[in-house]
Amino acid sequence: MTPEQLAQGQLDAYNAQDLDAFMTFYADDCIVADLNGQVTNNGAAAIRERYAAMFAKFPENKAGLVNRIVVGNTVVDHEDVLRAPGGERFEACAIYTIRGGKIARVDFAR
Repeated sequence: MTPEQLAQGQLDAYNAQDLDAFMTFYADDCIVADLNGQVTNNGAAAIRERYAAMFAKFPENKAGLVNRIVVGNTVVDHEDVLRAPGGERFEACAIYTIRGGKIARVDFAR
């Protein structure tokens, strides 16, 4: 898969709240961090736990792709996130670093 296909595949799985499919896009040692800040999740088990809790808390959560930039093995997604119809809405930027055919790191700006 290309970096763009990986980013889109994980976004599709995220929107379907299919945790098993979502996790197939992430490396076992993937890191999730706040942009220019602390690491919030280290490793696939921690990422699985984070998103299982989020999917349970926000079962109607969806992220719409506003814009995507792909440069080599880096994908930058600008997303419009809606927790639930009529619920919290916010914009986020996800910067995916691809290595070995998987997402190796995600840095979030919000």
